[in-house]
This record gives sequence, C-alpha cells and structure tokens, in this order.
Amino acid sequence: MNVFIVGVGLIGGSLALDIRKEFDNTVIYGIDRNEDHLEEALSLEIIDKKATNEDLAIADIVFVSIPVDVSLIVIPEILNHIPDNCLVLDVGSTKELVCDAIADHPKRRNFLATHPIAGTEFSGPQAALTDLYRGKTNIICEVEKTAFKLQEKALEIFSKLGMRIRYMDPKSHDKHIAYVSHLSHISSFMLGKTVIEKEKNERDIFDMAGSGFASTVRLAKSSPAMWTPIFEQNKNNVIETLDEYIQNLQNFKTLLEQDNFSEIYSEMENTNHIKQILNGIQEVKLP
Repeated sequence: MNVFIVGVGLIGGSLALDIRKEFDNTVIYGIDRNEDHLEEALSLEIIDKKATNEDLAIADIVFVSIPVDVSLIVIPEILNHIPDNCLVLDVGSTKELVCDAIADHPKRRNFLATHPIAGTEFSGPQAALTDLYRGKTNIICEVEKTAFKLQEKALEIFSKLGMRIRYMDPKSHDKHIAYVSHLSHISSFMLGKTVIEKEKNERDIFDMAGSGFASTVRLAKSSPAMWTPIFEQNKNNVIETLDEYIQNLQNFKTLLEQDNFSEIYSEMENTNHIKQILNGIQEVKLP
C-alpha cells in the first residue's frame, strides 16, 4: 500500500506512525512545502521517502494534513494527479468550504472529508505521536459522495487506528466544532494575552502559575499558522459562539459587581454538570 502524507507535522506524522504500525507492506511518502520537515520526518522514520505531486500516480491513499486555507487549493490539485482507485482524505478542522471546493471535481468520488478530533498544542514532525487517534472520535462528512469501496477502505483504516466514527453534514460540523474546539483555543489565546500584558515581569507569571493556569492556557501554544485560517473559514460560527461566551462573562462580571455570590455559586454548581457529560464521553468503549 502506497500511503502519501501531505503535511508531515503532528497530525499527518501521527497518522503515518500508526499506519506503519498497523499495516504491513506499506510505503509511506511525505509531501511538504517545508524541506526541513521532510528531512526531519525521514530521520525520525515517520516517512520512507520524500515525494511530490507527480508521484501521486502510484498512490493508494492520500492524507491531507495542511492548513485549511491551503487545502482549498491543494486538494483539487491532488485529485488531478491520483489514479482512479485512490482514496484522498483531508483531516482539517473545518469542512464546509473544502467540501464546496471539490463538489464538482471529476474525482469527487475519490475524496472523503474527515476530522479526527485529536491533537496536542505542539507542531512539526517531532510532535508526532503513536496512538494519538486511539479512542478518539472521527467525524466524517458527506460520506454518500465517496465511492463505496473507498468508504470501506477508509473505515478499515479508522478501525485499525482505534477511532470512533460519527457522521455529520459539513455545516453542522463547523457549527458544533466552533463551540467545543475553536472557542476553547480563542479563550486560551486571550487568557495568555491578558496575563502577559498584565504581568510584565515574566518571572512572576512562572512563579505564581499553578496547574489550573497551565492547563487552561495550554492551547495558546498552538500554531497560529494553522489556527488563523480555521478562524477565517469558520468566522460566522466562531462569532456566534463568542457572542454567547462574552455574554456569559459579562453576566458573571455583573454578579460580582452586585455582590451576588449566591447566584455565582448557583451558576458554577449548574456548570459542574459538565463533569458527568465529559465522563460519559471518556467511558464510551470502542466496538
């Protein structure tokens, strides 16, 4: 099986590591605009060979793991180069625009829009992890537009990698992911910004920061090159979530100003229900 990874950073590199572990007789090719990333991926044995689009003529599977704005240009080009039995998957955090971009492509049936909900705040080939996707949810959009045999190929890979599958239309995906992922990153970035601007003496931050601050601001270490295009593509949904979030913050501030701590207690107690929701997600067993 000839597997091509377009974008050999955290997400693409982790896919390569798991595919190498789970599938025998697989050759993994890397395509990346950053030559240093390719060399690093080779030295870490994430990929077997460097490649270009011209090599896609021998591809069985292509995973596209690049910033979502670049995907809109690159995925149609990839589809132009692949053989008829090749499966192309993107793993980006927004789905509506990429599905629109290839809607009328002659090889639309070769494409599957996916979003594995997995990752860390780190980037680059050195951030790649084995078993990153085990137990994680993978959202698939517009599955009916992909050739059935290629759907089966994708599901076999996802099963071997230990992913749970959810099906969703692209518009719903982008709306929901704005709440559970995109808003979290904005909150983290802005918390980090607020503290940095307030605490000019960085030593004070490090001395006083506890685990709560560290875990909340962790996502602020994520790549701006990846996240700026995500916010751009999902702008309307992100603005809607921000409006609601800002309103909740404003309400909390008002309660503080009014010394209404009984209501603050009630607000936090009601929100504690999130523990049961998250525990329920974590306890779901793989089939």
